[in-house]
Amino acid sequence: MPGFRRLGVAAVRRIGRFGIRTAALAASIAAAMVIGFTLYAVSALPPLQPWHIERLDGEFDALFDRDLDFAGYLHLEKELFAELERTVAAWPDGGEAFAASRFNRKGTVARLAAGAPWNRSFRLARKGARGQALLVHGLTDSPYSMKALAESLHRRGFDVTVLRLPGHGTLPSMMTTMRLSDWQAAVRIAARDVAGRAGNQPFYIGGYSTGGTLALLHALESLGDASPRRPDRVLLVSPAIELTPVAALASIIDALSIVPVPVLEKVRWQEIAPEFDPYKFNSFPVNAARQVNRATSALQAALAGARESGRIAALPPVVAWQSVVDSTVGATGVADRLFAHLAGPQHRLVVFDVNRSEALASVQRPRTAELLDRLTAGPRNYTLEVISNAGTGTAEPEIRRFAPDGSEAAHAGGIAWPPALVSLGHVALPFPPDDPVYGIAPGSGHAGIPSLGSWLLRGESGAITLSLGALTRPRSNPFWPLIDSDVGELVASDLAGR
Repeated sequence: MPGFRRLGVAAVRRIGRFGIRTAALAASIAAAMVIGFTLYAVSALPPLQPWHIERLDGEFDALFDRDLDFAGYLHLEKELFAELERTVAAWPDGGEAFAASRFNRKGTVARLAAGAPWNRSFRLARKGARGQALLVHGLTDSPYSMKALAESLHRRGFDVTVLRLPGHGTLPSMMTTMRLSDWQAAVRIAARDVAGRAGNQPFYIGGYSTGGTLALLHALESLGDASPRRPDRVLLVSPAIELTPVAALASIIDALSIVPVPVLEKVRWQEIAPEFDPYKFNSFPVNAARQVNRATSALQAALAGARESGRIAALPPVVAWQSVVDSTVGATGVADRLFAHLAGPQHRLVVFDVNRSEALASVQRPRTAELLDRLTAGPRNYTLEVISNAGTGTAEPEIRRFAPDGSEAAHAGGIAWPPALVSLGHVALPFPPDDPVYGIAPGSGHAGIPSLGSWLLRGESGAITLSLGALTRPRSNPFWPLIDSDVGELVASDLAGR
Protein backbone atom coordinates (compact mmCIF):
# COMPACT_ATOMS: atom_id res chain seq x y z
CA MET A 1 0.00 0.00 0.00
CA PRO A 2 2.77 2.52 0.79
CA GLY A 3 4.15 1.90 -2.71
CA PHE A 4 0.82 2.69 -4.30
CA ARG A 5 0.54 5.80 -2.17
CA ARG A 6 3.97 6.99 -3.34
CA LEU A 7 2.99 6.34 -6.97
CA GLY A 8 -0.21 8.34 -6.49
CA VAL A 9 1.61 11.26 -4.95
CA ALA A 10 4.14 11.25 -7.80
CA ALA A 11 1.35 11.21 -10.38
CA VAL A 12 -0.37 14.14 -8.71
CA ARG A 13 2.90 16.07 -8.67
CA ARG A 14 3.50 15.34 -12.39
CA ILE A 15 -0.01 16.51 -13.22
CA GLY A 16 0.52 19.62 -11.12
CA ARG A 17 3.82 20.41 -12.87
CA PHE A 18 2.18 19.84 -16.26
CA GLY A 19 -0.66 22.18 -15.32
CA ILE A 20 1.77 24.86 -14.19
CA ARG A 21 3.79 24.56 -17.43
CA THR A 22 0.63 24.69 -19.51
CA ALA A 23 -0.61 27.77 -17.68
CA ALA A 24 2.80 29.42 -18.03
CA LEU A 25 2.84 28.66 -21.77
CA ALA A 26 -0.68 30.06 -22.21
CA ALA A 27 0.28 33.19 -20.28
CA SER A 28 3.42 33.61 -22.43
CA ILE A 29 1.40 33.28 -25.64
CA ALA A 30 -1.20 35.76 -24.38
CA ALA A 31 1.53 38.23 -23.38
CA ALA A 32 3.21 37.87 -26.78
CA MET A 33 -0.08 38.59 -28.55
CA VAL A 34 -0.77 41.63 -26.36
CA ILE A 35 2.73 43.03 -26.88
CA GLY A 36 2.69 42.24 -30.61
CA PHE A 37 -0.66 43.95 -31.15
CA THR A 38 0.45 46.92 -29.06
CA LEU A 39 3.57 47.39 -31.20
CA TYR A 40 1.49 47.11 -34.37
CA ALA A 41 -1.11 49.64 -33.19
CA VAL A 42 1.43 52.18 -31.97
CA SER A 43 3.71 51.98 -35.01
CA ALA A 44 1.43 51.16 -37.94
CA LEU A 45 -1.96 52.77 -37.34
CA PRO A 46 -2.54 56.33 -38.60
CA PRO A 47 -2.72 59.26 -36.17
CA LEU A 48 -5.78 59.49 -33.96
CA GLN A 49 -8.27 62.30 -34.54
CA PRO A 50 -10.45 64.03 -31.92
CA TRP A 51 -13.37 61.72 -32.75
CA HIS A 52 -11.23 58.74 -31.77
CA ILE A 53 -10.23 60.17 -28.39
CA GLU A 54 -12.95 62.45 -26.98
CA ARG A 55 -15.97 60.77 -25.43
CA LEU A 56 -19.46 61.99 -24.64
CA ASP A 57 -20.94 61.75 -21.14
CA GLY A 58 -24.63 61.37 -21.95
CA GLU A 59 -24.82 57.93 -23.58
CA PHE A 60 -27.31 55.35 -22.31
CA ASP A 61 -25.83 53.08 -19.65
CA ALA A 62 -27.71 49.94 -18.63
CA LEU A 63 -26.29 50.17 -15.13
CA PHE A 64 -28.03 53.48 -14.47
CA ASP A 65 -30.72 53.82 -17.17
CA ARG A 66 -32.28 50.37 -17.54
CA ASP A 67 -35.54 51.48 -15.86
CA LEU A 68 -36.25 54.16 -18.48
CA ASP A 69 -39.23 53.80 -20.77
CA PHE A 70 -38.73 54.44 -24.49
CA ALA A 71 -39.74 58.08 -24.17
CA GLY A 72 -37.03 58.45 -21.55
CA TYR A 73 -34.55 56.70 -23.84
CA LEU A 74 -35.35 59.14 -26.64
CA HIS A 75 -35.01 62.12 -24.29
CA LEU A 76 -31.59 60.88 -23.19
CA GLU A 77 -30.64 60.42 -26.83
CA LYS A 78 -31.75 63.97 -27.65
CA GLU A 79 -29.47 65.30 -24.92
CA LEU A 80 -26.63 63.12 -26.20
CA PHE A 81 -26.85 64.56 -29.71
CA ALA A 82 -26.94 68.08 -28.29
CA GLU A 83 -23.71 67.23 -26.46
CA LEU A 84 -22.30 65.92 -29.74
CA GLU A 85 -23.04 69.22 -31.48
CA ARG A 86 -21.30 71.18 -28.72
CA THR A 87 -18.29 68.89 -28.81
CA VAL A 88 -17.84 69.05 -32.58
CA ALA A 89 -18.33 72.83 -32.59
CA ALA A 90 -15.35 73.17 -30.27
CA TRP A 91 -12.98 71.40 -32.68
CA PRO A 92 -10.77 73.52 -34.96
CA ASP A 93 -11.97 73.63 -38.58
CA GLY A 94 -8.50 73.25 -40.04
CA GLY A 95 -7.01 70.05 -41.40
CA GLU A 96 -7.90 67.75 -44.25
CA ALA A 97 -9.17 65.00 -41.94
CA PHE A 98 -11.88 67.23 -40.47
CA ALA A 99 -12.77 68.94 -43.75
CA ALA A 100 -13.51 65.63 -45.49
CA SER A 101 -15.17 64.00 -42.48
CA ARG A 102 -18.78 63.43 -41.51
CA PHE A 103 -18.28 65.93 -38.66
CA ASN A 104 -17.83 68.94 -40.96
CA ARG A 105 -21.39 70.27 -41.10
CA LYS A 106 -20.56 72.30 -44.20
CA GLY A 107 -18.69 69.56 -46.01
CA THR A 108 -19.52 67.26 -48.91
CA VAL A 109 -20.47 64.32 -46.69
CA ALA A 110 -23.02 66.34 -44.74
CA ARG A 111 -24.53 67.69 -47.95
CA LEU A 112 -24.74 64.20 -49.50
CA ALA A 113 -26.70 62.96 -46.49
CA ALA A 114 -28.74 66.16 -46.08
CA GLY A 115 -27.31 66.66 -42.60
CA ALA A 116 -27.47 62.94 -41.72
CA PRO A 117 -30.73 63.00 -39.72
CA TRP A 118 -31.00 59.19 -39.52
CA ASN A 119 -28.16 58.60 -37.07
CA ARG A 120 -30.62 58.53 -34.18
CA SER A 121 -33.65 56.42 -33.30
CA PHE A 122 -36.79 57.17 -35.29
CA ARG A 123 -40.37 56.01 -35.70
CA LEU A 124 -42.43 55.91 -38.89
CA ALA A 125 -45.99 56.21 -37.63
CA ARG A 126 -49.28 56.27 -39.50
CA LYS A 127 -52.92 56.80 -38.71
CA GLY A 128 -54.79 53.53 -38.39
CA ALA A 129 -51.68 51.35 -38.22
CA ARG A 130 -52.31 47.64 -38.75
CA GLY A 131 -49.09 46.34 -37.19
CA GLN A 132 -46.01 47.30 -35.20
CA ALA A 133 -42.34 46.57 -35.90
CA LEU A 134 -39.03 47.12 -34.13
CA LEU A 135 -35.84 47.12 -36.22
CA VAL A 136 -32.24 47.22 -34.99
CA HIS A 137 -29.16 48.27 -37.00
CA GLY A 138 -25.73 46.61 -37.09
CA LEU A 139 -22.29 47.12 -35.58
CA THR A 140 -20.58 50.48 -36.38
CA ASP A 141 -23.81 51.33 -38.19
CA SER A 142 -26.77 53.60 -37.60
CA PRO A 143 -30.57 53.41 -37.88
CA TYR A 144 -30.21 54.50 -41.52
CA SER A 145 -29.31 50.91 -42.46
CA MET A 146 -32.86 49.87 -41.51
CA LYS A 147 -34.59 52.80 -43.22
CA ALA A 148 -35.49 50.97 -46.45
CA LEU A 149 -36.92 47.96 -44.62
CA ALA A 150 -38.77 50.30 -42.27
CA GLU A 151 -40.30 52.15 -45.22
CA SER A 152 -41.28 48.83 -46.84
CA LEU A 153 -43.20 47.80 -43.70
CA HIS A 154 -44.63 51.29 -43.26
CA ARG A 155 -46.10 51.28 -46.78
CA ARG A 156 -47.91 48.06 -45.84
CA GLY A 157 -49.61 49.61 -42.82
CA PHE A 158 -47.07 49.21 -40.00
CA ASP A 159 -45.81 51.67 -37.46
CA VAL A 160 -42.05 51.04 -37.46
CA THR A 161 -39.59 51.94 -34.70
CA VAL A 162 -35.87 51.86 -35.52
CA LEU A 163 -33.60 51.81 -32.49
CA ARG A 164 -30.15 53.42 -32.24
CA LEU A 165 -27.90 51.13 -30.25
CA PRO A 166 -25.72 52.73 -27.54
CA GLY A 167 -22.26 53.59 -28.84
CA HIS A 168 -23.45 54.39 -32.36
CA GLY A 169 -24.38 57.40 -34.47
CA THR A 170 -22.22 59.95 -32.62
CA LEU A 171 -18.43 59.52 -32.36
CA PRO A 172 -16.37 56.42 -33.15
CA SER A 173 -14.79 56.80 -29.71
CA MET A 174 -18.10 55.83 -28.12
CA MET A 175 -17.66 52.31 -29.46
CA THR A 176 -14.64 51.83 -27.19
CA THR A 177 -16.85 51.79 -24.07
CA MET A 178 -20.17 50.31 -25.28
CA ARG A 179 -21.26 46.94 -23.86
CA LEU A 180 -23.55 44.10 -24.84
CA SER A 181 -25.56 44.73 -21.67
CA ASP A 182 -26.26 48.28 -22.90
CA TRP A 183 -27.49 46.98 -26.26
CA GLN A 184 -29.74 44.35 -24.70
CA ALA A 185 -31.23 46.79 -22.21
CA ALA A 186 -31.99 49.28 -25.01
CA VAL A 187 -33.62 46.54 -27.11
CA ARG A 188 -35.79 45.47 -24.16
CA ILE A 189 -36.92 49.05 -23.55
CA ALA A 190 -37.82 49.58 -27.21
CA ALA A 191 -39.44 46.13 -27.56
CA ARG A 192 -41.58 46.69 -24.46
CA ASP A 193 -42.81 49.96 -25.94
CA VAL A 194 -43.51 48.58 -29.44
CA ALA A 195 -45.20 45.43 -28.10
CA GLY A 196 -47.40 47.61 -25.89
CA ARG A 197 -48.48 49.61 -28.91
CA ALA A 198 -49.29 46.45 -30.88
CA GLY A 199 -52.20 45.16 -28.82
CA ASN A 200 -53.76 42.48 -31.04
CA GLN A 201 -51.87 43.66 -34.11
CA PRO A 202 -48.91 41.75 -35.61
CA PHE A 203 -45.64 42.55 -33.86
CA TYR A 204 -42.42 42.07 -35.83
CA ILE A 205 -38.85 42.32 -34.61
CA GLY A 206 -35.89 42.37 -36.95
CA GLY A 207 -32.38 43.51 -37.47
CA TYR A 208 -29.34 43.77 -39.68
CA SER A 209 -26.02 42.09 -38.85
CA THR A 210 -25.46 42.50 -35.07
CA GLY A 211 -28.95 43.97 -34.88
CA GLY A 212 -30.18 40.62 -36.19
CA THR A 213 -28.28 38.90 -33.39
CA LEU A 214 -30.00 41.08 -30.80
CA ALA A 215 -33.45 40.75 -32.38
CA LEU A 216 -33.22 36.95 -32.48
CA LEU A 217 -31.80 36.84 -28.96
CA HIS A 218 -34.75 38.90 -27.70
CA ALA A 219 -37.20 36.60 -29.50
CA LEU A 220 -35.59 33.56 -27.87
CA GLU A 221 -35.63 35.17 -24.43
CA SER A 222 -39.33 35.94 -24.81
CA LEU A 223 -40.08 32.21 -25.17
CA GLY A 224 -39.25 31.67 -21.54
CA ASP A 225 -40.94 34.73 -20.10
CA ALA A 226 -44.70 35.01 -19.82
CA SER A 227 -44.73 38.78 -19.24
CA PRO A 228 -43.54 40.36 -22.52
CA ARG A 229 -45.44 40.05 -25.76
CA ARG A 230 -43.72 37.57 -28.03
CA PRO A 231 -42.94 38.75 -31.57
CA ASP A 232 -45.08 37.27 -34.33
CA ARG A 233 -42.26 37.26 -36.87
CA VAL A 234 -38.47 37.73 -36.93
CA LEU A 235 -36.85 39.42 -39.95
CA LEU A 236 -33.07 39.11 -40.34
CA VAL A 237 -30.74 40.76 -42.88
CA SER A 238 -27.16 39.40 -43.00
CA PRO A 239 -27.46 38.30 -39.35
CA ALA A 240 -24.35 37.71 -37.23
CA ILE A 241 -25.02 34.19 -35.95
CA GLU A 242 -21.47 33.05 -35.31
CA LEU A 243 -17.96 34.46 -35.66
CA THR A 244 -14.63 32.78 -36.33
CA PRO A 245 -12.76 31.55 -33.22
CA VAL A 246 -10.09 34.20 -33.76
CA ALA A 247 -12.67 36.82 -32.69
CA ALA A 248 -12.09 35.67 -29.11
CA LEU A 249 -8.67 37.36 -29.23
CA ALA A 250 -10.48 40.68 -28.87
CA SER A 251 -10.84 39.87 -25.19
CA ILE A 252 -7.14 40.38 -24.51
CA ILE A 253 -5.21 42.12 -27.29
CA ASP A 254 -6.02 45.67 -26.13
CA ALA A 255 -5.03 44.97 -22.52
CA LEU A 256 -2.33 47.67 -22.48
CA SER A 257 -4.84 50.38 -23.45
CA ILE A 258 -5.66 50.76 -19.75
CA VAL A 259 -2.19 52.19 -19.15
CA PRO A 260 -2.68 56.01 -18.94
CA VAL A 261 -0.09 56.86 -21.59
CA PRO A 262 -1.39 58.87 -24.60
CA VAL A 263 0.48 56.82 -27.19
CA LEU A 264 -1.27 53.66 -25.97
CA GLU A 265 -4.68 55.13 -26.85
CA LYS A 266 -4.11 53.59 -30.30
CA VAL A 267 -4.19 50.11 -28.76
CA ARG A 268 -7.95 50.46 -28.47
CA TRP A 269 -8.24 50.31 -32.27
CA GLN A 270 -7.98 47.53 -34.82
CA GLU A 271 -8.41 49.99 -37.68
CA ILE A 272 -8.23 53.77 -37.91
CA ALA A 273 -9.71 55.11 -41.14
CA PRO A 274 -11.06 58.38 -42.55
CA GLU A 275 -14.62 59.01 -41.38
CA PHE A 276 -16.16 59.99 -44.71
CA ASP A 277 -19.33 57.87 -44.30
CA PRO A 278 -22.25 59.83 -42.83
CA TYR A 279 -24.01 56.78 -41.39
CA LYS A 280 -21.32 54.22 -40.63
CA PHE A 281 -18.05 54.44 -38.70
CA ASN A 282 -15.05 53.34 -40.77
CA SER A 283 -12.68 53.08 -37.80
CA PHE A 284 -13.05 49.87 -35.80
CA PRO A 285 -12.13 49.47 -32.11
CA VAL A 286 -11.12 46.21 -30.46
CA ASN A 287 -14.07 46.59 -28.11
CA ALA A 288 -16.50 46.37 -31.03
CA ALA A 289 -15.18 42.91 -31.89
CA ARG A 290 -15.30 41.95 -28.21
CA GLN A 291 -18.95 42.95 -27.80
CA VAL A 292 -20.23 41.31 -30.99
CA ASN A 293 -18.35 38.16 -30.02
CA ARG A 294 -20.16 38.23 -26.67
CA ALA A 295 -23.47 38.80 -28.47
CA THR A 296 -23.06 35.82 -30.80
CA SER A 297 -21.90 33.66 -27.88
CA ALA A 298 -25.01 34.66 -25.92
CA LEU A 299 -27.14 33.84 -28.97
CA GLN A 300 -25.55 30.41 -29.33
CA ALA A 301 -26.23 29.70 -25.67
CA ALA A 302 -29.85 30.83 -26.02
CA LEU A 303 -30.34 28.66 -29.13
CA ALA A 304 -28.85 25.66 -27.33
CA GLY A 305 -31.10 26.26 -24.33
CA ALA A 306 -34.18 26.58 -26.52
CA ARG A 307 -33.33 23.33 -28.32
CA GLU A 308 -32.73 21.40 -25.10
CA SER A 309 -35.96 22.63 -23.52
CA GLY A 310 -38.02 22.20 -26.68
CA ARG A 311 -39.02 25.87 -26.61
CA ILE A 312 -37.48 26.43 -30.03
CA ALA A 313 -40.63 24.91 -31.53
CA ALA A 314 -42.48 28.02 -30.29
CA LEU A 315 -40.08 30.44 -32.01
CA PRO A 316 -42.04 32.73 -34.34
CA PRO A 317 -41.44 32.39 -38.08
CA VAL A 318 -37.91 33.48 -39.01
CA VAL A 319 -37.14 34.93 -42.43
CA ALA A 320 -33.51 35.74 -43.27
CA TRP A 321 -31.93 37.31 -46.34
CA GLN A 322 -28.27 36.40 -46.75
CA SER A 323 -25.54 36.78 -49.40
CA VAL A 324 -23.70 33.52 -50.07
CA VAL A 325 -20.48 35.56 -49.96
CA ASP A 326 -20.22 37.52 -46.72
CA SER A 327 -16.75 38.57 -45.61
CA THR A 328 -18.07 40.08 -42.35
CA VAL A 329 -20.00 37.24 -40.69
CA GLY A 330 -19.95 34.46 -43.28
CA ALA A 331 -22.97 32.63 -44.65
CA THR A 332 -22.59 29.24 -42.97
CA GLY A 333 -23.62 30.44 -39.51
CA VAL A 334 -27.16 31.38 -40.47
CA ALA A 335 -27.59 28.08 -42.33
CA ASP A 336 -25.86 25.63 -39.99
CA ARG A 337 -26.24 27.27 -36.57
CA LEU A 338 -29.75 28.66 -36.94
CA PHE A 339 -31.91 27.25 -39.74
CA ALA A 340 -30.59 23.71 -39.39
CA HIS A 341 -32.41 23.65 -36.03
CA LEU A 342 -35.69 25.22 -37.19
CA ALA A 343 -38.60 23.07 -38.33
CA GLY A 344 -41.46 24.10 -40.57
CA PRO A 345 -41.98 25.80 -43.92
CA GLN A 346 -42.74 29.08 -42.12
CA HIS A 347 -39.00 29.48 -41.45
CA ARG A 348 -37.38 30.69 -44.67
CA LEU A 349 -33.76 31.32 -45.62
CA VAL A 350 -33.27 33.40 -48.77
CA VAL A 351 -29.75 33.20 -50.21
CA PHE A 352 -28.40 35.51 -52.91
CA ASP A 353 -25.86 33.64 -55.02
CA VAL A 354 -22.91 35.20 -56.83
CA ASN A 355 -23.24 36.21 -60.46
CA ARG A 356 -22.81 32.91 -62.32
CA SER A 357 -22.28 34.60 -65.68
CA GLU A 358 -19.84 32.66 -67.85
CA ALA A 359 -17.75 35.78 -68.39
CA LEU A 360 -16.97 36.00 -64.65
CA ALA A 361 -16.27 32.33 -64.00
CA SER A 362 -12.50 32.69 -64.36
CA VAL A 363 -12.22 35.23 -61.50
CA GLN A 364 -14.58 33.62 -59.00
CA ARG A 365 -13.52 31.30 -56.22
CA PRO A 366 -14.92 27.80 -56.74
CA ARG A 367 -15.79 27.57 -53.03
CA THR A 368 -18.72 29.97 -53.50
CA ALA A 369 -20.79 27.10 -54.91
CA GLU A 370 -20.06 24.62 -52.13
CA LEU A 371 -22.51 25.96 -49.54
CA LEU A 372 -25.44 26.17 -51.94
CA ASP A 373 -24.68 22.75 -53.39
CA ARG A 374 -24.76 21.33 -49.87
CA LEU A 375 -27.95 23.15 -48.83
CA THR A 376 -29.90 22.31 -51.98
CA ALA A 377 -28.80 18.66 -52.04
CA GLY A 378 -29.32 17.78 -48.40
CA PRO A 379 -32.55 17.34 -46.43
CA ARG A 380 -33.84 20.37 -44.56
CA ASN A 381 -36.80 21.18 -42.33
CA TYR A 382 -37.16 24.80 -43.44
CA THR A 383 -37.85 26.57 -46.72
CA LEU A 384 -34.78 27.51 -48.75
CA GLU A 385 -34.82 30.05 -51.57
CA VAL A 386 -31.85 30.61 -53.85
CA ILE A 387 -31.61 33.62 -56.14
CA SER A 388 -29.12 32.84 -58.90
CA ASN A 389 -28.63 33.17 -62.65
CA ALA A 390 -31.12 31.25 -64.75
CA GLY A 391 -28.08 30.02 -66.68
CA THR A 392 -24.41 30.82 -67.20
CA GLY A 393 -25.24 32.58 -70.44
CA THR A 394 -27.66 35.10 -68.92
CA ALA A 395 -27.63 37.88 -66.34
CA GLU A 396 -31.31 37.24 -65.59
CA PRO A 397 -31.85 35.63 -62.17
CA GLU A 398 -34.09 32.75 -61.25
CA ILE A 399 -35.63 32.17 -57.82
CA ARG A 400 -35.65 28.51 -56.83
CA ARG A 401 -37.65 27.43 -53.79
CA PHE A 402 -36.90 24.18 -51.95
CA ALA A 403 -39.65 23.16 -49.54
CA PRO A 404 -39.14 20.91 -46.49
CA ASP A 405 -41.19 18.15 -48.15
CA GLY A 406 -38.65 17.91 -50.99
CA SER A 407 -40.70 19.74 -53.60
CA GLU A 408 -39.05 22.41 -55.75
CA ALA A 409 -40.34 25.37 -57.74
CA ALA A 410 -38.73 28.11 -59.77
CA HIS A 411 -39.74 31.42 -61.28
CA ALA A 412 -38.02 34.35 -62.96
CA GLY A 413 -36.50 37.04 -60.76
CA GLY A 414 -37.15 39.84 -63.21
CA ILE A 415 -34.03 41.91 -62.38
CA ALA A 416 -30.77 41.45 -64.26
CA TRP A 417 -27.32 41.50 -62.67
CA PRO A 418 -25.60 44.84 -63.31
CA PRO A 419 -22.54 44.52 -65.55
CA ALA A 420 -19.28 43.75 -63.71
CA LEU A 421 -21.03 43.06 -60.38
CA VAL A 422 -19.60 39.74 -59.20
CA SER A 423 -21.59 39.32 -56.00
CA LEU A 424 -23.59 41.00 -53.30
CA GLY A 425 -22.20 41.07 -49.76
CA HIS A 426 -22.75 41.87 -46.13
CA VAL A 427 -23.07 45.65 -46.35
CA ALA A 428 -25.10 45.68 -49.58
CA LEU A 429 -28.28 43.79 -48.71
CA PRO A 430 -30.35 46.37 -46.77
CA PHE A 431 -29.97 49.28 -49.23
CA PRO A 432 -31.92 49.90 -52.47
CA PRO A 433 -29.82 50.34 -55.63
CA ASP A 434 -30.80 54.01 -55.93
CA ASP A 435 -30.11 54.88 -52.29
CA PRO A 436 -28.90 58.51 -52.21
CA VAL A 437 -25.93 57.64 -49.97
CA TYR A 438 -24.97 54.08 -51.00
CA GLY A 439 -26.75 53.47 -54.31
CA ILE A 440 -25.03 51.56 -57.10
CA ALA A 441 -27.45 52.69 -59.81
CA PRO A 442 -26.17 55.38 -62.19
CA GLY A 443 -27.19 58.82 -61.01
CA SER A 444 -27.51 57.84 -57.36
CA GLY A 445 -26.63 60.63 -54.98
CA HIS A 446 -27.98 63.84 -53.52
CA ALA A 447 -27.48 67.56 -54.07
CA GLY A 448 -25.34 66.88 -57.13
CA ILE A 449 -22.95 64.67 -55.13
CA PRO A 450 -22.47 61.05 -56.32
CA SER A 451 -23.40 58.32 -53.84
CA LEU A 452 -20.60 56.48 -52.04
CA GLY A 453 -21.80 53.25 -53.64
CA SER A 454 -21.27 54.62 -57.15
CA TRP A 455 -17.61 55.53 -56.67
CA LEU A 456 -15.29 53.75 -59.09
CA LEU A 457 -11.73 54.88 -58.54
CA ARG A 458 -8.57 53.42 -60.00
CA GLY A 459 -5.04 54.01 -58.83
CA GLU A 460 -1.87 52.52 -57.47
CA SER A 461 -1.94 51.10 -53.95
CA GLY A 462 -1.12 53.89 -51.52
CA ALA A 463 -2.41 56.65 -53.77
CA ILE A 464 -5.47 57.27 -51.57
CA THR A 465 -6.20 57.04 -47.86
CA LEU A 466 -8.59 54.10 -48.38
CA SER A 467 -7.85 50.60 -49.51
CA LEU A 468 -8.97 50.15 -53.11
CA GLY A 469 -10.80 47.03 -51.95
CA ALA A 470 -13.09 49.18 -49.82
CA LEU A 471 -14.28 50.91 -52.99
CA THR A 472 -15.05 47.74 -54.94
CA ARG A 473 -17.26 46.24 -52.23
CA PRO A 474 -20.94 46.72 -53.18
CA ARG A 475 -22.82 49.03 -50.83
CA SER A 476 -26.35 48.55 -52.14
CA ASN A 477 -28.48 45.74 -53.48
CA PRO A 478 -29.78 45.72 -57.08
CA PHE A 479 -32.19 42.97 -56.01
CA TRP A 480 -33.71 45.02 -53.20
CA PRO A 481 -37.11 45.04 -54.98
CA LEU A 482 -37.24 41.27 -54.39
CA ILE A 483 -36.86 41.80 -50.63
CA ASP A 484 -39.43 44.60 -50.72
CA SER A 485 -41.89 42.35 -52.54
CA ASP A 486 -41.13 39.56 -50.08
CA VAL A 487 -42.00 41.88 -47.17
CA GLY A 488 -45.28 42.77 -48.88
CA GLU A 489 -46.25 39.10 -49.16
CA LEU A 490 -45.37 38.40 -45.53
CA VAL A 491 -47.44 41.32 -44.27
CA ALA A 492 -50.39 40.46 -46.49
CA SER A 493 -50.34 36.86 -45.25
CA ASP A 494 -50.14 37.87 -41.58
CA LEU A 495 -52.88 40.46 -41.84
CA ALA A 496 -55.15 38.06 -43.74
CA GLY A 497 -54.55 35.45 -41.03
CA ARG A 498 -55.94 37.86 -38.45
